[in-house]
Amino acid sequence: MPGSLARSLLSLVVPPLCVACREPELSGSPVCPPCAAAMEAVGPCCRRCGAPLPCPVAACAECRGRRLAFERAWAPLAYTGAARALVLAVKGRGLSRGASYMADVIACRAPPAMLGGVLVPVPPHAERMRRHGQNQARELAVALARVTGLPVRDLLVRRPGGLRQVGLERHARRANARGWIESRGGMRAGARAVLVDDVYTTGSTLDAGAAALRRAGSGPVTAVCFARAVRRRPPVAQSAGGA
Repeated sequence: MPGSLARSLLSLVVPPLCVACREPELSGSPVCPPCAAAMEAVGPCCRRCGAPLPCPVAACAECRGRRLAFERAWAPLAYTGAARALVLAVKGRGLSRGASYMADVIACRAPPAMLGGVLVPVPPHAERMRRHGQNQARELAVALARVTGLPVRDLLVRRPGGLRQVGLERHARRANARGWIESRGGMRAGARAVLVDDVYTTGSTLDAGAAALRRAGSGPVTAVCFARAVRRRPPVAQSAGGA
């Protein structure tokens, strides 16, 4: 019995579950409507790094003063709740329909200037490939290509060695990413590139990828992700007797 037919028959007996609330989701979407509605959208943001802000600015406290190689980075959702659960399902369980869902969200919400050029997935750490056998950034890029019609090119590779970014502090991520991505070549001189990854954390990996593309002669580089880590400000304490 073909695999797709077997999965279809199995879904009639055991419906797929929402990745967030684990309730049956009969439509086939990886996220049920209530959980999808609860995803935290990134509204006004920094035009350079995509950090959510009360109003748009050219550069924010998070990226001001940093020499970032990409022109602009953007993500539609905060990396929390159902969005985080979906990313982890794609990374850890290889949920292919999750990548398609993520691509649809990006394509529907992206500013027009973000999706113009060759889609270039961020290369994975070798240890992740050994453990999971797949590159979630490439799966997302391929799904995004199906929606947008843009080409996908594997133009970047990761050098051997180096630590995984997961678990490193912000400054350690920036130092660790420097120089560990290089270009394979094949990028037309001056052509625009769109780096694709699942999550924007500090921007270090995207910066390293954009720097490699620029060294290889590419034109402006933008970066799109499905979700973005958001730095929460602690609540302001009120005095005992004041307003």
